[in-house]
Amino acid sequence: MPPADNARFLVEASKARSRQARERAEEAITTAARRSERPTVVGIANAAGVSRSWLYTQTDLITAINQLQQRAPAPHRNPRHAASDASLHRRLETALERNRQLRDQVTDLTRKLETAHGEILRTLPTTPLNGAAEHR
Repeated sequence: MPPADNARFLVEASKARSRQARERAEEAITTAARRSERPTVVGIANAAGVSRSWLYTQTDLITAINQLQQRAPAPHRNPRHAASDASLHRRLETALERNRQLRDQVTDLTRKLETAHGEILRTLPTTPLNGAAEHR
């Protein structure tokens, strides 16, 4: 008896999954259109349970999301929470100072390590068996 040809059923199942994903994405876009929030591809993909990469292959859905984004106002930052230029400048200066301190510390520790390594080598006997003579 030859093996059953299930290819037709696999194709039908694949088409059904694709159709269901599309329906979920369309529903997520419709829901986003009812809200006053600005939709994103990530938000739509998460709401629909589809991947962003799949959603980006659906050019008509991406176009619909972009149109909704044009209609919805962009989220604006609360000025009380935005960092001022002076604050950002202070944070940058602090970070630069910390980097300088760390560079100085690395240089100092490297010098101390080199000194300690040299002292250890001087205390080792100079026999070819332990290789200390090679380091001198």
